[in-house]
Amino acid sequence: MSFFIQAAHAAPEAATGASFLGQILLPVAFFAIFYFLVIRPQSKRAKEHRAMVNALSVGSEVIFAGGLMGRIKKLEGDYAVISLNNTNDIKVQRASVISVLPAGTIESV
Repeated sequence: MSFFIQAAHAAPEAATGASFLGQILLPVAFFAIFYFLVIRPQSKRAKEHRAMVNALSVGSEVIFAGGLMGRIKKLEGDYAVISLNNTNDIKVQRASVISVLPAGTIESV
C-alpha cells in the first residue's frame, strides 16, 4: 500500500511557477484575440452608424432595416418622416436607417 503514497507527491516548485504563468497568460491571450476580432470592429461599426444617423438631413435618400427606401421629408428628434412616394409618408426611428443613398438614386418621389 505504500507505493500509492509516492505517486501523490507534489511537483517541484519551479514547475508550478511556470504553470502559474501559463494559467495567467492563456486567458489574457484569449481576451486579446476576442477584443481584436469581435469587440473593436463592432464598436467601430457602431461609431460609424451613429455618425451617419446624426448626419441625416431633409432630402437625404435612405434605406431602412425593413428594406424600405425613401426620401427624408422631416426630422423630429429620434424620428424621421419619410416620403415613400407622392402619396405615402411614414414615420420611422432614425436608428433604423442602414444606408444613405447617393442623391438622385430614387426616381421622383
